[in-house]
Amino acid sequence: MPANRLSEDNFDRMLGRALRSSSEPVPADFTERMLERLRESEQRRILARIVLQERLALAGCIVLVAAAVTAVLVFPDTAAELLQRAVGGFKAQGGAFVDRIPQTIEAFCGQWQFYSILAIVFGFAVYSLVGLFVGDRLRVA
Repeated sequence: MPANRLSEDNFDRMLGRALRSSSEPVPADFTERMLERLRESEQRRILARIVLQERLALAGCIVLVAAAVTAVLVFPDTAAELLQRAVGGFKAQGGAFVDRIPQTIEAFCGQWQFYSILAIVFGFAVYSLVGLFVGDRLRVA
């Protein structure tokens, strides 16, 4: 909000100087039209940045898929072996995970207050970090 106020003050000063040096009559809604143009240019700038970010993300996805397809075509035996190892690792980890579920539930039930406080503190830390890094760029409609 203060940054918006500063740009409006700066705009008012520039507009006042320009109007004092002008000898032509000024329409009654001149200031509103100029502010609307400024808002529209700001919105276009933000939209252009968003479009650029989306295009870069799409290009990254396309490059990643192209690299994966190229790797599979150039090294089919290595890709098949890596895939088999990954699936085997997931099966082993999944079995260990299923075996540990009762132990986890028992441990959580014994210390649920501690884990609840830990989850609240962790949630607040994540909320604070998001506010710190992204808060200035978020705009509430």
